[in-house]
Formats: sequence, C-alpha cells, structure tokens
Amino acid sequence: MVAPVVVTGAAWTTPLGSGLEAVWRRLLAGEHGFVEVPSPHRLRNTQAAVVAGRPGVPAERLRGLAVSTLREALEHAGLAGDGVRTLFVLGTSLGAYLDDEGERNAPLHQWADAVVGALGAKAPPVVLSTACSSGSDALVVGAECIRAGLADVCVCGGVDILTPSKRLAHSALSTLSPSRARAYDTRHDGMMLGEGAAFLVLESAAHAEQRSARILARLRGVGSANDAASMTSPDPAAAGARLAMERSLVDAGLAASDIGLVNGHGSATPVNDRAEAAAFRGVFGAEGGPLVFATKGAFGHTLGATGAMEAIATILGLREGIVPPIVGLEQPDPEFPCPLSVGAPTRHAARKGLSVTLGFGGFDTSLVFEVAR
Repeated sequence: MVAPVVVTGAAWTTPLGSGLEAVWRRLLAGEHGFVEVPSPHRLRNTQAAVVAGRPGVPAERLRGLAVSTLREALEHAGLAGDGVRTLFVLGTSLGAYLDDEGERNAPLHQWADAVVGALGAKAPPVVLSTACSSGSDALVVGAECIRAGLADVCVCGGVDILTPSKRLAHSALSTLSPSRARAYDTRHDGMMLGEGAAFLVLESAAHAEQRSARILARLRGVGSANDAASMTSPDPAAAGARLAMERSLVDAGLAASDIGLVNGHGSATPVNDRAEAAAFRGVFGAEGGPLVFATKGAFGHTLGATGAMEAIATILGLREGIVPPIVGLEQPDPEFPCPLSVGAPTRHAARKGLSVTLGFGGFDTSLVFEVAR
C-alpha cells in the first residue's frame, strides 16, 4: 500500500501579488495582471502579466523568484529547507536559458542548484523541464518520491519569467493572442504570457501527523501521458489529456463522477480549448460533469510555473467552496461539455478536484486533490 501524500504548505508569487489569501481575493474579484510591456520587437501583443518589483537580468530574476517563494512555502508548512529527508523538485520551461548570456553554456539545472544552495538543502534538487507541464510534473515526481520512501518531505513546483525569446517565439507561432485571453470563449484567439513562481510542500501523511502539521489538502492521485502529436499542438482527439486524467483517477481510487471541480488548462488557443473539451467529454460525458474554472486569464500563461500555480488555485477553490470567474470568458462555447465559471465567482460543494495541464511537446498531467471542510 502506497503512503498517502498530503500538502502542508504552499506559496505563490504572481502578477496579482503574493500571499495566498490576498491573491485569491483578487482572483475572486475578477482582476488580472496584464500591463503594457514595451518591446523593441514586433509582436502580436505587447501586453503581458508580470511580477512587479523584480529588477535584474533574467537569471537573477528567476533565482530570486524561486528562492523567495520557496522560503514562503516552507514557512507556511512550518519547516526548514535543510532536513536530511527533504527533497526539492523544481521545474521551469527554459527559464533564462535563451536570454542570459551567462546561462547559455551552463547546464539547465544550474539555476536550481543555486536556489537550493541558498536554502541550505542537504540533497541536490531534481530538476524538470517539460514545457508548460513542468510545475505539475514536479508534483508528480515529488509524490512518487514520497510514496517510494525516498523522502519524507518534497518541496515541488515551478518558476518562469517573461523574456524576449518567449515573447518572440509565441508571437511567431501565432499562439499569442492579438487581443486578450478568452479561454473556452467562442472568440478565443490565443494565449497571453505571464510569469511567476509557485511551490507546494508535500509530506507523507505519517510524517505530517508526527509533527502535528496542518493539512491543506490530500494529493489523492497523479497521472501523466504524452500524446506525441506535435512539438507545439495537442492531439485533436486529446488521447494524452484523457489518459492523464484517467490515470490520475485510477491512482486516486476514484470514479469520474466523484470529481466536482476542475481547474482547466484554459490557454485560450483554439486548438487547446478544443482538445481540452474533447478530453473532458471523454472522461466526464457529453453534458453535466464538474464545474470548470481557469486562471490564465488573470495570471497569464506562466509556462513552467503554471501547473503549480493552478494546483494551489485548485486547493483554495476546494477549501473555500467558491472559484473565480474565468477572466475574458463572456461568450462560452456552446459545445463545451462542462459547466463553466462565468461572469462572477461560482459556489460549489465539491471536495475532490482535478488540476489539468497540457504542455508543448504533448506533455499532459492531471492531479487529484481532496480537502476536508
């Protein structure tokens, strides 16, 4: 029997600020963090959601965001980062790798080595780069490390920053919206970029009980798959996304009908929205199903951090019994198979929910959380 995994701490640094409660209230109010960000390059859209008050070159900003947010997550859990059986599992897309001269010839994990060194970690970090699923996949790996008895505590999540190369790439790919992010809307025409960091503290239930830790949620199940359809586009049939969700439900010992809430990927690109709708239809049926909300309309697409940010939002939504409106969604796609949070915060009674991430390269990840309230 595998060891139960619980969440005992969390922190995020977002374009809407930091602090779990403060950011959650701004999300519920329907606010967003998009501002004009000048660029010397011709882009489809010069707005982005940025973290304020973080100067410096890209590599410094990445490390600074990671260190400060990790410290907050550890403090929230009542732990130090120097435990002998504490492991850090950190993700990013490409971080500052393409935009900082000092990073280009260095290993991609160098940033994470510096981060955990600043926290006094005893073991080297596990470092992931699975595109937009990096933050979610860090939680998958952390949960499996605890289940396998390799660690008592795993601090998991992701960090990413807005850089010129990412803005140019998404503009060239036409994945960047020329207007605004409108996930699951009939007028969806692309995503909007953001940046930030989010980390969750996972523990074995036995370790958390031994130290009388506060339990935020239980990570009931994890699932991942790769649809291998394209470097940038999802499989239109959404086989990978569906398989990831189904695997997470099997891992959790739950049926699809047990899920009352989903934090969707909600990137607002037409191909992703259609693939996500197909996956939800395959898992939950053609109508009804769990309430779906999404946060990229507020935070922007934070790439390697997004899965961890959305995991935190899922836990808060389950604990509070209410979720934010999907910013930008005004004309819901009539063929979307699940109810959507539109126009105002939506109350619900769910205690079990999914956080779903679909990444470039076909990386699909699903996390099942459960709360007691």
